[in-house]
Amino acid sequence: MILQNKTAIVTGAAAGIGAASAALFATEGARVVAVDIDRELLDQISDQIGRAGGECLTVVADVSQRNDVESVLHSTMQKFGRVDILFNNAGIVTTGAVEAIREEQWDRAMAINVKSMYLFCHAVIPLMKTQGEGVILNTASATALRAVTDRACYTATKAAVIGLTKSMALDCVRDNIRVNCLCPGTVDTPSLTQRLAAFPDPAEARKTFVARQPMGRFGTADEIAQAALYLVSPAAKFVTGVAFAIDGGLSI
Repeated sequence: MILQNKTAIVTGAAAGIGAASAALFATEGARVVAVDIDRELLDQISDQIGRAGGECLTVVADVSQRNDVESVLHSTMQKFGRVDILFNNAGIVTTGAVEAIREEQWDRAMAINVKSMYLFCHAVIPLMKTQGEGVILNTASATALRAVTDRACYTATKAAVIGLTKSMALDCVRDNIRVNCLCPGTVDTPSLTQRLAAFPDPAEARKTFVARQPMGRFGTADEIAQAALYLVSPAAKFVTGVAFAIDGGLSI
């Protein structure tokens, strides 16, 4: 129970890495605030946490909208009175070379993958300073460490996350607030399944994706959640400003 009595906000919590992390944090004693735009899936993760004896508050929100972010913070403070952990995990994958990406796609990716983190951190950091401590974890990507084809916009957003993480870590270190980011490789999640389904031959596309993995397999959401747990836990109290690659060797 290494997160006993901690309150953790997890965005993008309805599926994949977010859902696995929310469930694991709750198992380790955290009071979880699960944030996503999908009410049905949020209810499922809340039920899962509740059946395991954990506590979960769900908030439906568009993380790129200031009013929604403020609503998340209001609900969290009203229910739990503090924010100890912020896991900015919500994100989308935009595929294509830069000339193939429409402006609205670029703007949406930047809003969800980068602006959302600014909005949540802008709201949460003053609270953490008042508390005298806090932990922020952001989801970046292995593609920000080693580029892959047809991911220009996505790579740009995730590289921005790494830069933002390092800047915030330095700015907040004297306030006892740690800031790190995860750089996952290709993870077998519902999002990946949806992207593969868009290919003419999804099975062949899956084989191609696996073939570029040095370990010869995808990561799992549970594996990424374990890394997230370490970085938000007291075990990592001397770790800040790190872009933590968990990618099966993809970024080597």
